[in-house]
Amino acid sequence: MAIVIPVAVAVVLIAAALALFLRHRALRQRFGPEYERTVDGADSRLAAERELSAREKRHDKLDIKPLPDRLRERYSRDWDHVQHEFVDRPEDAVHDADHLVTSLMQDRGYPTESYGQQLKDLSVEHGRTLEHYRAAHEIDKLSASHKATTEQLRGAMVHYRALFDELLSDGGQTRHAPA
Repeated sequence: MAIVIPVAVAVVLIAAALALFLRHRALRQRFGPEYERTVDGADSRLAAERELSAREKRHDKLDIKPLPDRLRERYSRDWDHVQHEFVDRPEDAVHDADHLVTSLMQDRGYPTESYGQQLKDLSVEHGRTLEHYRAAHEIDKLSASHKATTEQLRGAMVHYRALFDELLSDGGQTRHAPA
């Protein structure tokens, strides 16, 4: 018994450490740069990982779906229109790009009531392009008060385009709720 109990405890501790390591690695791979951003903003790595796991669980309950071809084509035409609009009315084009991305998110099944929740929901499948959305949104807010430069507005269009393309093409990691 003196040998069995310490060996059993050691095995349990090793298994627990391995499980934590694998969870850490899976979340880091899944969320990409969003993993570090969440860890930096949390009280601890464990709290951040709980937050990311909660995002996954919420996301699993959403009805995220691919777009039918006709809607995909309409969104492509709408994006082309927004890009052409940029030449004469860059601020309006950036606002329209924001609305178009939000509409696309909604048609895919993402809730769009709150920008903060949008970021959390998108982070599960689109963590690698989420920083584009943040940057574009900040520039859009600047342009609402006419404080954005033309170069910033151009950058916002590029940033919106990154997320738009990924959402339109069903990019990200497809994830289905367990059956």
